[in-house]
Amino acid sequence: MPTITLNKKILENLIGKKLSLEQLKDRISYLGTDLESIKGDEVTVEIFPNRADMLSEQGFARALSSFIGIKTGLKKYNVKKSNYIVKIDSSVKKIRPYTACAIVKNLKFDDKKIKGVIQLQEKLHITYGRNRKKAAIGIYPFEKIKLPIYYKALPKNKIKFKALESQKEMTAIQILSDHPAGREYGHLLYGLDSFPIFIDANNKILSMPPIINSHDTGKITKGTKDVFIECSGFDFETLKTLLNIIVTTLADMGGDIYSMELIYPGKKEITPDLMPTMMKVDIHYINKILGLSLKEKDIKKFLGKMGFNYKNKKALIPAYRSDILHQIDLVEDIAIAYGYEKFDKEIPNISTIAEENSFEPFKRKVQEILLGLGLLETSSFTIINKEVLNKILMKDNTVELKNPLSKEFSVLRPSLIPSLLQILSENQHNEYPQKIFEINTIVKENHEENSLAIAVSHEKANFTELKQVLDALFSSLKLEYKINPEKTDTFIEGRCGKIFVNKQSMGLMGEINPQVLLNMNLSNPVSVLEIDIESLSKMPF
Repeated sequence: MPTITLNKKILENLIGKKLSLEQLKDRISYLGTDLESIKGDEVTVEIFPNRADMLSEQGFARALSSFIGIKTGLKKYNVKKSNYIVKIDSSVKKIRPYTACAIVKNLKFDDKKIKGVIQLQEKLHITYGRNRKKAAIGIYPFEKIKLPIYYKALPKNKIKFKALESQKEMTAIQILSDHPAGREYGHLLYGLDSFPIFIDANNKILSMPPIINSHDTGKITKGTKDVFIECSGFDFETLKTLLNIIVTTLADMGGDIYSMELIYPGKKEITPDLMPTMMKVDIHYINKILGLSLKEKDIKKFLGKMGFNYKNKKALIPAYRSDILHQIDLVEDIAIAYGYEKFDKEIPNISTIAEENSFEPFKRKVQEILLGLGLLETSSFTIINKEVLNKILMKDNTVELKNPLSKEFSVLRPSLIPSLLQILSENQHNEYPQKIFEINTIVKENHEENSLAIAVSHEKANFTELKQVLDALFSSLKLEYKINPEKTDTFIEGRCGKIFVNKQSMGLMGEINPQVLLNMNLSNPVSVLEIDIESLSKMPF
């Protein structure tokens, strides 16, 4: 979990009240964060990854001030309209396709505020941005930029600028090999012929995301009054929330937020959008989960203490809160506001004897066999991006979420194969051969089932090698199997087979279609198999 260091005096000034040491220790601990230490004016706090909005003094003070009843309810931020434009070129579509941008003016930076902004940027990169893989942030002195700003991709041999804290201009290749940020994050651009850049109307490069800003147009100083902020990545909704966290933090530093018009090929977007979202509040459900008898007025009070508004039986959720996905998340915040220390300790009046699920010993055995064969186990989300399924040419009847909060996670996967291919696609910077497997849940029509998938990738990966893995697995399990030819768009015709055990269909295996490899930006061949491991576990041994 990320740890941040807060200045006690700045924190108290933002809260609007001076707290005793004991009050500070007590309230911070019950807010849902972990207080590590208070030494002089330095307060060190561990923030849970779901509360990215608290990774700054301003965000933390906003939450704590509301929690202790000083400034309760939904904090309002004004976004001023502007004619500022960012033009997104189609060249970034398959590289890093989205950006969300804003301008914040009338800031008064000092060393402490600059340090706070840098800390926020770094922590968001690590957590919300998944080490810049999912999203990257750039903050620039606006006075050095001429509008409009362009977001495009250029051939890497045509990019040249002075990277942040460098003494000389370097090419993109030199930045990746010689600059510290390039060496650390260069793998994120591995295998690409063109790199994304932000560039202004004077053809001055602002940055090469997700690697580094320009030293000339991307360094904030105490003389900076206005800033341009961009967040780039692969999911627009994620970037919008990330931008909201940053602009509200800067607004709490005294800045004024201005919107920007993002001109994408064929559409326009305006960011930031700080309008709250709404979620229905089920008081009966809340009381059932918490074992309390809260009234509507109590719910309104406790939601206010956690920075929400309550209106017409709905919670109004701040645009910078990325963690409220379900009613249960509101329940958690209400429990925090009520006070965990106030809950009565009770021993359940139902006595049960636990028993291990019969599937688990079989699952462990399969895991041990595959690990012994040199495969690496992975674990991925059940909810995935529908576009990934399309790229893999899967036409199963998928279960789509009715109200997905993000396009990145919008359908329940019908197979583990998309997840494994995505993992391989994102890890091409690691050495080959890559041999991975996963045992996890998939969803088919109206039911869940456990599945096993294995993927092998290197320059000579083929059907025969994968069959040898299957032979070793089934031999260890003392099972016999048969493979019949099968035809599917995901696999190469003539190199795909259906797996049968005791005349029962158990799964598929084969070499991935080159078109699928191209769709997933995979440069090496991949062989994959998937088995219904739950049905397999019920076979007589």
